[in-house]
Amino acid sequence: MSLHVIAGAGGTGSRAALILAEAGEQVRLVSRRGLGPDHPGIELAVGDTTDADRMTELARGAASLVNTTWPAYNRWPAEFPPIGAALVTAAERTGAGYVSLSNTYGYGQVNGSFTEDLPMAPIAVKGAVRAQMWLDALAAHEAGRARVTEVRASAFLGRDAATSVYNMFVLPNLLAGAPVSYPGDLDVAKTWSYVGDVAQTLAAVARDDRSWGRAWHVPSSRISVRELTNRFAAAAGLPEPELTPMTRTELAWAGAVDPIVAEMIEMYYALEHPDLLDSTLTERTFGLSATPIDAVIAETVTAAAAV
Repeated sequence: MSLHVIAGAGGTGSRAALILAEAGEQVRLVSRRGLGPDHPGIELAVGDTTDADRMTELARGAASLVNTTWPAYNRWPAEFPPIGAALVTAAERTGAGYVSLSNTYGYGQVNGSFTEDLPMAPIAVKGAVRAQMWLDALAAHEAGRARVTEVRASAFLGRDAATSVYNMFVLPNLLAGAPVSYPGDLDVAKTWSYVGDVAQTLAAVARDDRSWGRAWHVPSSRISVRELTNRFAAAAGLPEPELTPMTRTELAWAGAVDPIVAEMIEMYYALEHPDLLDSTLTERTFGLSATPIDAVIAETVTAAAAV
């Protein structure tokens, strides 16, 4: 039994904690308010992820330090780098392997599939933030100061994906029987990362010495926004929805009154082009696979109906 420290008690962090605890590992789940699931293998701790000293104290003796903390979308440039710096410092001081949860923004716009060997080539501010955090962590690894790895997901999906663009723009109106709009191209292939699969990947790489020094992609599903929405409607017993694309201009107008939506404008390129995440390496290395999309949809619809 090893100790794993998870920073962030949101949907992903809490699920990863449960997966590790149910596998017999000891978990310390850290958040500002000491929240998290009730499980005998999970210790709930209070900590600020920008406080390197406190995180060092919490990570002593741990096999891994997993970062699932994400600031609000409009505060990434100011708040993400201090989190990354503090947690890498804690990993260096304690010897805990550092596992960072990230996404594909650092790759920039890619013609073809996203593979883990692509260089960081961001074309947006948020992509530059994520890319630099990874490069800083990797520098610590290459200098022998820490063991680091990164798990990269695409668009989040599932009942615990509270900040998912899809959950924000589509599901509330869809389930209410109202017209639905989504920014970008509704018919290009898109990759969706189920929160449960993200957590499974984090738990797998945290326990495996093959993980260190590189990134890993979450096994995910490919389906267009239109087909995904039609399947959600069918699962909820609703007729095929009225679905229209939201243009960049319409997104800008919405962003004028919503700072979170305003941050999506620079990412519009990722919404109007195919998004193809290749997770072959992760699947072969750790024996993981994506949860069937219809199972994800069913879980999400059931959870929404219970609210």
